[in-house]
Amino acid sequence: MELTVDQKKTYAYTGGRPFNPELPTVVFIHGAQCDHSVWGLQSRYFAHHGFSVLAVDLPGHGRSEGPLLPTVERMADWLMQLLDAAGVDDAALVGHSMGSLISLEAASRRPERVARIALIGTAVPMPVSEALLDAAKNDEAKAEAMINVWSHGARGAIGGGTVPGLWLAGAGIRLMERAAPGVLFNDLNACNAYARGPEAAAQVQCPALLLLGSRDQMTSPRGAQKFAGSLKDSSIVTIEGSGHALMAEYPDAVLDALREFIQR
Repeated sequence: MELTVDQKKTYAYTGGRPFNPELPTVVFIHGAQCDHSVWGLQSRYFAHHGFSVLAVDLPGHGRSEGPLLPTVERMADWLMQLLDAAGVDDAALVGHSMGSLISLEAASRRPERVARIALIGTAVPMPVSEALLDAAKNDEAKAEAMINVWSHGARGAIGGGTVPGLWLAGAGIRLMERAAPGVLFNDLNACNAYARGPEAAAQVQCPALLLLGSRDQMTSPRGAQKFAGSLKDSSIVTIEGSGHALMAEYPDAVLDALREFIQR
């Protein structure tokens, strides 16, 4: 599905079903240098079980036109413009990594338009090491390799995916290689600079789910309990053995947690 947002062409995958704004809507927001394709199983399930789905490509990502948006705050504002373009009054937001920060910020800015938020592979704040930022700026191939090592637990690293023969780390690198130059640095820099987390959490009115991987080396789950306590209505689900790429490593477990949370 193509929408016009801020006079730019924007792509959103609808899960294989025509989009109907009269149904409850779930919006899926990807992480750094990714696109809508990371939500294949989850988006299709909700689209075929009573929901409308928008799995978006952020500006300058995937099939959406640029320019890139340099801050999480700008991305959150853009997300509200997307809802306007789709004719959606309110939605559940599901965000992974950078997408989780966008979801948090959007829920704090426009609480009347966000029914609930699921923050997957999240950490607030979300600092990025100088080594990774430097590689993202000057040697993207090195940065992509670093991220994919840190993003997978043992299951993803040794070929234990749910689809026989699928190499998860290799698929992750190929996904990142599809992005235009500069996207990775833009996204990581936005995550690193986002400082409104505690303030945003205090303003969130809706239920929130933190969905974490126990082996996540990109966004460590260690601070999740403290952050969850700053939200008015929060719960934590940890997927044992998963790294940062939860939707790829444990797609069914992610779907189960989202089903229980969103269909509650």
